[in-house]
Amino acid sequence: MNSVFTIFRKEVGSFFNSLIGYVFLGVFLVSTGLFVWVFEYNILETRRAELDSLFFIGPYLFLFMVPAITMRAFSEEKKQGTMELLATKPLTHWQIIGGKYLAAVFLVLVTLLPTLVYLLTVWRLGQPVGNLDLGATIGAYLGLFFLGAVFASIGLFASVLVEEQFVAWVLGAFICFAFFFAFELLAGLPGLRAINPFLIKLGLMEHYASISRGVIDTRDALYFLSVITMALFSTHYLLTREQKR
Repeated sequence: MNSVFTIFRKEVGSFFNSLIGYVFLGVFLVSTGLFVWVFEYNILETRRAELDSLFFIGPYLFLFMVPAITMRAFSEEKKQGTMELLATKPLTHWQIIGGKYLAAVFLVLVTLLPTLVYLLTVWRLGQPVGNLDLGATIGAYLGLFFLGAVFASIGLFASVLVEEQFVAWVLGAFICFAFFFAFELLAGLPGLRAINPFLIKLGLMEHYASISRGVIDTRDALYFLSVITMALFSTHYLLTREQKR
């Protein structure tokens, strides 16, 4: 556990010691703030006590930004030759993956926490005060966090595939996009309409929308955990294969 925490602390520290960490947080907060308070259908214009615009734009931002967190995880280690150094230390592959993954998930959480200011503001502006569907809002926050956790696991998998950070980012964003949108698009094809319900349930979008309604369904939680587990096991397999080579 100490080894996992050491890697966790190193990853979080390197994120905030570089400009990318603050750019990431700034872009996310400015973008969500514009959609909540400024752009068309904002809270002040619609006069509705809800944060739908935040939970609408959040997944799209995470699609591109979470892979930016994880793109350095293994690609930089491989490019600089420090993966061999890690291999000489008394660390298992699961400890390395666990530390890096927990750091990425922690950064997703840190990104979401400042948006609670929007929640408190909407709560106070409601007529009467507190006129907000808190259950649906909490569910949407959980859905966005789970989505970020899934994208983080996919980003780690993409990072272990290549040595170039930019390529790892593009690949991670593409896979995240595929998991979020591809099954919905496939379900719309004429020849696949017979299996529409099955295809839709394979996609992240359906489960994110489900949990965002405020109903915490174990099937949604199991789906997110299954995708995370699959991505992390795939990352472990690739690391083990490379070490054997």
